[in-house]
Amino acid sequence: MPRKHPKSVLSALAAALLISGCGGGTTPSATSSEGAAAQGFPVTVDNCGVQTVYQRPPQRAVSLNQHATEVMLALGLERSMVGTGYLDDRILPEYQGAYDGVKVLSKEYPSFEALLEAEPDFVYGGWASTFDEKEGRSRAAFTKAGINTHLNTEECPTGPVDVAAMDEEIRTVAKIFGVPERGERQIGKMHTTLDKVETGLAGAEPVKLFVYDSGDKTAFTAGGKGIGNEMIRRAGGVNLFADLDKAYGDVSFEQVAQRAPDAIVIYDYGDQSVEDKKKFLLAHPALKDVPAVRNRRFAVLPLSSTVLGVRVPAAVESLAHQLHPGRVQ
Repeated sequence: MPRKHPKSVLSALAAALLISGCGGGTTPSATSSEGAAAQGFPVTVDNCGVQTVYQRPPQRAVSLNQHATEVMLALGLERSMVGTGYLDDRILPEYQGAYDGVKVLSKEYPSFEALLEAEPDFVYGGWASTFDEKEGRSRAAFTKAGINTHLNTEECPTGPVDVAAMDEEIRTVAKIFGVPERGERQIGKMHTTLDKVETGLAGAEPVKLFVYDSGDKTAFTAGGKGIGNEMIRRAGGVNLFADLDKAYGDVSFEQVAQRAPDAIVIYDYGDQSVEDKKKFLLAHPALKDVPAVRNRRFAVLPLSSTVLGVRVPAAVESLAHQLHPGRVQ
């Protein structure tokens, strides 16, 4: 899974592409051919320690990782995309047609050289591993090549990763591409779903739960600093490891037993199936007296729905249905 969690600069290309700012400084990106900023621009974005001034919307974008790609497609930006890569799951059906029109650069991360061959002016990454310095894909390397970058802010939170952070991620990408009204429409649709869930769960007793992502010696689980924690709360649950001061972390199975979850949420991804994860948990000696295990009470979410992006509201609704059957219509 491509998460901190969920590879040479071509001088001719670098001369042709945009210049972006990095770190504490601010450097304007390229202007339109007439040298003037596009309508509604310049737009300044501070993102994970990189400040960029956009004089016009990107025209040759590449998205990497599921949630970055689906944010772009939800905003109707496929005509501004020259490539994509590294999905964790199938693209949502409503975006499949648009996705089919975008070139897939690689199954996982393309090399830096392969990215440069696509001649992008913007790279949007979902996981910090998109910009892996050891693989030659640091944000500084893209800046040197004249390519602007943006990283999903769940990877560098400055506060709670909640619904407001979800809104801001979508709003920022829409602003970068000069389509703020599309961003607001998308946010409005997402909040309609969240509001419906909130209404349906009014008065419901929260379910104490533990998230099982992976692990056999220890359990890799959702902590209190990622959007997953907010999703659990909005779905009528209580994350028993919300006191972990990060988005994900390892805990012992003995700790899980001590906290006695009433339900276990399994994150579905990778080579280990949900059924295999269930079998492992049901057979684990430390968990035999845990209410969730005794009662075989499991819920399932695909990993692609548990990160900061457009899937969050539907995932909250799905989890609410599983935790509180019949409460949400």
